[in-house]
Order: sequence, then C-alpha cells, then structure tokens
Amino acid sequence: MKYKKIGDILILDNSHPDDDYNELSRRHNVKTIMKINHIQGTKREPVYKILYGGETETVNKENGCLFKLDLAKVMWSKGNNNERLRIARLVEDDETVLDMFAGIGYFSIPIGVHANAREVISIEINPNSYHFLCENIRLNKLDNVTPILGDCKVETPKYRADRIIMGYVKTTHHYLKAAIGSLNEGGVLHYHETVPEKLMNTRPFERIMSEADGREVELLKVNKIKKYAPGVEHVVIDARIY
Repeated sequence: MKYKKIGDILILDNSHPDDDYNELSRRHNVKTIMKINHIQGTKREPVYKILYGGETETVNKENGCLFKLDLAKVMWSKGNNNERLRIARLVEDDETVLDMFAGIGYFSIPIGVHANAREVISIEINPNSYHFLCENIRLNKLDNVTPILGDCKVETPKYRADRIIMGYVKTTHHYLKAAIGSLNEGGVLHYHETVPEKLMNTRPFERIMSEADGREVELLKVNKIKKYAPGVEHVVIDARIY
C-alpha cells in the first residue's frame, strides 16, 4: 500500500475494503484517512473520499515552514518539496519575486522563511487556497509576502519582478506572455511543464522563446521534478531573460 502523510492526515494511493483503518490511524498517528482520486480544474480542487475519521484540515510542516490547509478543498503535492526549497535558496537579497498560481503558498512561504526578498507577490485564483495562503503568511509570521486573489493573466501584468515562478503544469504555456512581460531585464523565470521525455530538453525552452517577443533568453537549467505519467516528466526550466 502506498501512502503519504500530510500533517495528521494519511492519504492512500489505493484503498481496499479489508483495510483496518483504525489500526492504520493508530500506527501512523493520524486523525483522518483519505483517498484523493484526482485534482480537477484551473482551481486545482481535489476529488476525494474519506475512509476514516472526518476532519480534513491540518497543519503540515516542511522545510522549516508551516502550511495550514484543508485537503478536501485544496491540493498538496508532497513530491515537490525539494523544488520548493531549491527555489527559496536561489532567491537573492532584495529581489522582488512574483509567484503565479501561488496556491496556499507552496513557493511563497519557503521564500519568505528562508530568503531575504524585498517582496513576494503571490497570486491565486481559488478563494479556498487564497484563504490558506493568508493563514500561512500569518502562521509563519511573514511581513514581505503580499497575497492577491485573482487570475494570473489579469494580475501579473500589473507588477514588475526580478524572478517569476510558474508552478502550475497544465496549460502553463498560455501564461508565458504575461509572465515574461512582467519580468525585469536580466530576471529569472522558473517555468513548469509536463512534457514527453523525448521533448524534455526542447519543447519547454522553445515555448519560452516563442513568447519572449525578441528578448534574449538564456537557458540556465532543466530540472526534472518527477514522473507525471508513463513517458511524461514534470520539469522546470530556469531561464534568464534580458
């Protein structure tokens, strides 16, 4: 049986009718056991089933950060924890960072905790995720993270940033023009995409180039996060744009 523990909730990849959920809850010291069937829509909302217990709100600690969330309302991707810390360590002193698709603060909170950014502008369209983003800013006692409820295509062009994070993998390329247009000269873009393995080193960078509007683009890194599906990888492209 595969599982992941988020705060004091256990998420099972597969559930079986003969599972002793009471024993599982005792062994893993959790209050609730759930199965997340899939995440749907641009608001990244979970389709789930509760197998044991009932309370779906918890606080998860990761990389020295606290994340309050409700797993019946918002997603949590446990496999991205190394990437979240990697980005926080790349942020330079006094940078303005714009976090598109900020969710509950997956990237914004670690940057606020571990880096010395001037400001982190965090844009999220889902009201539930936005609520927990605000909660997590308070929970981690951060004063340089600015939460914004809205559509990234509408809100991003209102700001200028030294670093922009695009931590969403479905149709992310449709938001590239807005992101690049808001990036200061010499700024860094972190662009997420799910891509067939054979196109991993070409298609994401070509998509960035096609929306750069004549600006010079320097490829810094292709970072493989995890396997998304058979033959498909979740990758992040780090690119500096002049």
